[in-house]
Amino acid sequence: MSEVGKRYYEKKYNLPDKVEYCTRCVNSNQRPRITFDEKGVCSACNFSDFKNNSIDWVKRRSELKTLCDEHRKSDGTYDVIVPSSGGKDSAMVAHMLKNEFNMNPLTVTWAPHLYTDIGFKNHQDHVHIGDLANILVTPPGKTHRALTKLAFENLGDPFLPFIFGQNNMPLQMAALYKVSLIFYGENSEVEYGGNMADAYIPTRDWESKNSNILMSGMPPETFTKYGITKEDLYPYLPPSTQQLNKINLEIHYMGYYHKWIPQENYYYCVENTGFTANPVRSEGTYSKYASLDDKLDGFHYYLMFIKFGFGRATSDAAHEVRDEHITREEAQALVGRYDGEFPEKFYQTFLEYCDITEEQFEEVLDSWRPNHIWKKVEGEWKLKHKVDQSGTED
Repeated sequence: MSEVGKRYYEKKYNLPDKVEYCTRCVNSNQRPRITFDEKGVCSACNFSDFKNNSIDWVKRRSELKTLCDEHRKSDGTYDVIVPSSGGKDSAMVAHMLKNEFNMNPLTVTWAPHLYTDIGFKNHQDHVHIGDLANILVTPPGKTHRALTKLAFENLGDPFLPFIFGQNNMPLQMAALYKVSLIFYGENSEVEYGGNMADAYIPTRDWESKNSNILMSGMPPETFTKYGITKEDLYPYLPPSTQQLNKINLEIHYMGYYHKWIPQENYYYCVENTGFTANPVRSEGTYSKYASLDDKLDGFHYYLMFIKFGFGRATSDAAHEVRDEHITREEAQALVGRYDGEFPEKFYQTFLEYCDITEEQFEEVLDSWRPNHIWKKVEGEWKLKHKVDQSGTED
C-alpha cells in the first residue's frame, strides 16, 4: 500500500483490529461504518427488524403520494430524476414513480467502464419496454481509464471514478433541467450495514454528502502527473451549492417509502421493464440479477474482499438472511463457496483497460491486504478469520 493509500485507508475506514461477525447474519465488523449491539447483532439486522415490525408501509406510501403531488409538474417537463442503469432496482423506482404515482421521470445513466451485452440489453429495455426517458452520459475515455488506474493503485478501488460520475451527473441534470426531486433506490448504508445517521428519514443530505473527486484522497499532483485537468474532471463534479439551492433540490430514498426487497425488485422489473438476468451466476457470488452491466464490476468487489476480508457473496447472503429467504447456515455455506472468487472472465480486459501488467496487478492487490485480516501460508494468502457454524472465528 502506498503512503497515499495507507493514509486514505486509516483515515477513511478506521477498522477494528479484532474481526467479529454478526450473530444473526454473516456481516463482519470490517464493513466500513457498521456497528454491532451488545448482543453481537449488526446495525443492518437491527434496522431490518425495525423495517419489518415497526413501519406502517401504507402510511409511508401515502407520504410518497403527497411528496409526488408537491413536485409533479403540469407542463409536460420532467419532475423527477432517477439515476438508473436499467438494473432491477433503479428501473423499478422509475417505473413505479411513472405508473403508480403519475410522475414524469428522467432516468440518468452514467455509462459503465465497458458495457456487458446483458447490461446494455437491460439498459435499452428499460427505455423501450419500460417506456422510460433516458440520458446516457459516457465520460471521456482516456480520462476515465487514467482515473480508474489511479484509483486502483492509490485508493484500492478501481470503481471510484464511476461512483463519482454516478453520484454527480444526476445532480448536474437536475440543475440543467431545473428538477427539484431526485429519487435513489435504497439507502445502502442502512440496508447493508453502515452509517445509521439517515436510517429514519427519507432524504439524503446532498450538501454534506456531495462526493468530489478532487477531494477523494488522491493528491492534486497525481492528476497533473497524468495530464488530467480540472476541465477533464467536470463530468465527475457536482454542481455548485448555489445552483442546487436555487432549484430547492431534495434527494429521497425509495426504500423509505417502499419496503426494499431486492428479489422482489427483480420480479417487478422482469414483468414491467423487460429485465433479464444473467444465464450464469456472477463471479464472486451466487446471484444472477445484480450489478450486471460492467465488465470491470467484479474488480470492485474483489478489492472489497482484499481490503476488508468479505466479498460480494457476503453482502448478498446477509441481505437474504434478513429477508428470510435463506438461513444463516445457508448463508455461511454460500459465503464459504463463493466469497473472494477471482473475477477471471474479464481479467485481461481489466489489465488492458488500466494499462498494467499481471505483476503490477498482484503488487497492488498485495499492498492492500491488512495485516489483521491476511496471512501467508506456504506462499499463499489466507484469511485469518472466517465465520464458522457457531458465528465465531475459526
